[in-house]
Amino acid sequence: MSAIINFSIKKDKLTFNDKGYANVTMFLDDETNQWGQNAAVIMSQNKEQREAKEARTYIGNGRVAYVSDSGVVVGEKVDQGVTADNQSTAGRETPDLPF
Repeated sequence: MSAIINFSIKKDKLTFNDKGYANVTMFLDDETNQWGQNAAVIMSQNKEQREAKEARTYIGNGRVAYVSDSGVVVGEKVDQGVTADNQSTAGRETPDLPF
């Protein structure tokens, strides 16, 4: 199977080993969230961290963009029906404001 997965990763959350590599773990889910993402990337944990139930350090989210065989669901964004009430006005002029 071959696949393409697009990710956005926060580089300030990465930690590197003595050889300069960042060991990460990627998860794929069969269902997508409200942003159409069905993949996540965390910093890898060692056995002791997993057994101690330490919190995972999430460094990014993404979605499956292509799959050659069946078995992985391609992420699709769920339409939220954005209204003017929950839409950002940052960077736009709003002439109806008194200031």
